[in-house]
Amino acid sequence: MKISSLQATFQQSRPNSAAFFERAKHTISGGVNGNLRYFAPFPIIFEKADSASLIDLDGHRYVDYLLSYGALMLGHAHPEVLKATQKVWEEQGTSSFGATHPLEMEMTDELLELYPSFDQVRFTNSGLEATLFALRLATAYTGKTHIAKFEGHYHGAHDHVLQSVNPTADLAGTTDSPQPVPESLGTPDYYRDHSVILPFNDWDACEKILTEKADRISAVIMEPLLSGYIAADRIFLKNLRELTAQLGMILIFDEVKTGFRIEIGGAQAFYGVEPDLTALGKVVGGGFPIGVVGGKREIMELASPLRSSKKSEVVFHSGTFNGNPLSIAAGLATIRYLKQPGNFAQMIASTSQLRAGIDALAKQYDLPFQTLGEGTIFNVMATQDSVESYRDLGKNNNQLRLALDYLLMENGVYSKPMNRFSMSAAHGQTEIFATLDAFEKSMAALKQDPLV
Repeated sequence: MKISSLQATFQQSRPNSAAFFERAKHTISGGVNGNLRYFAPFPIIFEKADSASLIDLDGHRYVDYLLSYGALMLGHAHPEVLKATQKVWEEQGTSSFGATHPLEMEMTDELLELYPSFDQVRFTNSGLEATLFALRLATAYTGKTHIAKFEGHYHGAHDHVLQSVNPTADLAGTTDSPQPVPESLGTPDYYRDHSVILPFNDWDACEKILTEKADRISAVIMEPLLSGYIAADRIFLKNLRELTAQLGMILIFDEVKTGFRIEIGGAQAFYGVEPDLTALGKVVGGGFPIGVVGGKREIMELASPLRSSKKSEVVFHSGTFNGNPLSIAAGLATIRYLKQPGNFAQMIASTSQLRAGIDALAKQYDLPFQTLGEGTIFNVMATQDSVESYRDLGKNNNQLRLALDYLLMENGVYSKPMNRFSMSAAHGQTEIFATLDAFEKSMAALKQDPLV
C-alpha cells in the first residue's frame, strides 16, 4: 500500500470535489480560504451537514469529527441553537447592532460563573483576536516588550505568536533552549527578536529561561493542552503559575480549543489553576464567529474608555461585530445545554467509549496506534511511545497515520488528515458504532497490505 495509491483512490471517487477545486484554485489563492484547510490532492468540498454528519459534493456521507475544528459541540444545526438564533431575528430583528445589547450581559454572567479567574470580559470575533488582545493587555500592564510562548503551541495567525509553531529540528535549537522560528513569510524580525520560546513540560528548562529573562518578558501564553490533546503535567502547570506570579509576568491560557471541552470550566477547572487572562473561542460561539478575553479586573480595566480621555492611556480594543447577537445567542444555547445535568457527562462517556474501541482495535490488529487526549478531544497517534511535548511528535509515524486517514475517509469518517478528533452531543451510539466499523475496516486494510 502506498500513500500515492490511496490518494489516487480518493481522487477517483470524488470527481465533483476535484472539479470544484480545479476551478477554485484559479480565483481563490490555493483554492482555500485558510491554509490549514488544504490537503493533497485536494480538500473535500462539502455542501451539506446534518447532526453529526457531513455530505460532500459527490454525495458521500461522513461522520464528522472535525466539527469546524471543535467549534460545534452540539453538532450541526442543533435544535437549541436553531431556536436561539431564530429568536434573535424575531425579537431583536438584526444580526448586528454594532452597539451594546442585553444578550452580552447574559453571556458575561454565564462566563463569570463558569470561570472564577474572570472578573471582567471583552468579546472579539475569533480566538485569534482574543489572543492578540490578551497579549496587548499584558504588555501594557507590565510595560515589558517580550512574550514567552511554548514550542508547538498555536495561538492564531498574528505575527507575534507565529513563532515556533511547527519548527524544523535544524532551526529549533536544543530541547532545553529552543529558538524562535518564524512560521510564515512576511513576519517582521521584531517579533522573532521579542519572542522567548519555552519547552513544554520541561520545568527545569522553563524555570531557567524565565528567571534569566524576567526583566523582558511581559507574558507567558500557552495552550494548557498542546494542540488540545497533549496535557500539561499538573506539577509543571502549578509551578508555572507560581513562578510567573513571582516574576511579575502575566500568565495567559489560550483555551480556544479546550474551553468547554475538557471541562465546562475549561482546562483551568481541570487543573485547578487560575491564569491572569484567558482567551476563549470556538464552542462559546455555538458555531458562529466569536472570541472572548476574560481575566483580572486590574488588567482588563486598562481597555476601559472610562479610564482616561487620552488615547495613549487606554489599551485600544474594538470591532464592529464584537458580541453580535447571533454568536452570543448560539453560544448561550450551547452553554446552557452543556450545563443541564448529565449532558456533558454523556459526551465524556461517549468519547471514552470511542477511544477505548479504537485502542482495542489497534491492539487486535497489532498496529502502533494509541489515542491521546482529555475530555471531549483526542487524537490518534501512530506511535506507542509517550508523547508529552512538541518534539515528541517526531515519534509519530506520519505516513502511517496519513494512510489511516485516507482509509477512514473511504469508510465514511472525516476529521481532515492528521487532525485531532472532537466529539459532539450529536455523536450517539449509531455514530460511534459506524466509526469503530470504519476504523476496523481501515486497520484491517493496513494490516493486510502494509504501508511501503
